[in-house]
Amino acid sequence: PLREYYPRLDQRLLDEIAAYKVAMVGLPPDAGPKYPAELSGGMVKRAGLARALALDPALLFLDEPTAGLDPIGAAKFDELIRELADTMGLTVFLITHDLDSLYATCDRVAVLAEKKVIAVGTIPELLATEHPWIQDYFNGPRGRAAASGNQTAKPR
Repeated sequence: PLREYYPRLDQRLLDEIAAYKVAMVGLPPDAGPKYPAELSGGMVKRAGLARALALDPALLFLDEPTAGLDPIGAAKFDELIRELADTMGLTVFLITHDLDSLYATCDRVAVLAEKKVIAVGTIPELLATEHPWIQDYFNGPRGRAAASGNQTAKPR
């Protein structure tokens, strides 16, 4: 993206910016020039995030960002997303089914069911909703586990 949008910038400066973005997402300096097949799954996700952040966007779209990651890697990725959002002033639009990610990263949630948005609000607001699908989703076994694992999380 840097070469495409800033074709006249000196290659050294482009390399510096790219290296900074790679470092921002927690990758080692030698990860930058590697091909995706040479990286672990979590490193590939972080490399994609570095690429998405290359042009300093105000809005970041993530589609199932923790899919395929083990629970430890997913939790670290959620933490990274929250940290980047807070420090960079990013608005993150996150599409996920991962309840742990919802609790760890989201300020507001839009619930899609019945081929439409059926509710929008904070998780506590959604928990107060009487809609049966929302109740099943957030109060089912996985929802209860996600909620209990995030009780110590700081309010956002």
